Amino acid sequence: MAESLAAQGAQVVLVGRDAQKAAARLERIAQAGGTAWFEACDLAKKPAVQDLLERVLARSGRVDILINGAGVNSATPFLEIGEEEFDRIFQVNVKAVFFALQVFGKHFVESGHPASIINIGSESALVPLSKVFTYSATKAAVHNFSKNLAREWAPLGIRVNTLVPGFFPAEQNRKILQPERIEKILGKTPMGRFGEAWELGGAAVFLASDASSFVTGAELVVDGGFNAMTL
Repeated sequence: MAESLAAQGAQVVLVGRDAQKAAARLERIAQAGGTAWFEACDLAKKPAVQDLLERVLARSGRVDILINGAGVNSATPFLEIGEEEFDRIFQVNVKAVFFALQVFGKHFVESGHPASIINIGSESALVPLSKVFTYSATKAAVHNFSKNLAREWAPLGIRVNTLVPGFFPAEQNRKILQPERIEKILGKTPMGRFGEAWELGGAAVFLASDASSFVTGAELVVDGGFNAMTL
């Protein structure tokens, strides 16, 4: 998504806790002629998010697009989920998104110019999926944030949408992608394969740009048909 937005002329700020991880992505963006940089931030702490906004504004002068993509997962069976694990997943998947929406949302409201917020949801917030109980609950909350804020901020020109990936092999879900589960997933995916990371790029560019100027409160599903499959 970062590379796709940079390719369309956006100045992209990668936010996280690991500058080394971001380095390879920044290099690819630079090689393609894009502009991007990294900012370290613990998104689960509101003062840190406020400081992030101020740093970005000091360097770029404005913010037009916010993508909330932080997330962690776990495959712990429901009756074995401990309070510590439950709190950790909610801290990252819900609280960090909540703080970003408050801090950047306030900036968008006060600045008075149009903005696009893209919250990264999940297939598991739309249909029940086994093994990811806490993750599913947190993503359902993110979907709800989007719809409520889309309604509240639409008159101000601030659009809030949810980008809903299907199954994309990623660091946070590789532990639960065992052969039997992969077979079940692909058997319910009409395209018969997993998504590739770059295939989220077009959806992100669409939701971020004026091409979707009348789209808010939407859930854009990118899943190879998984959510449309029944029998």
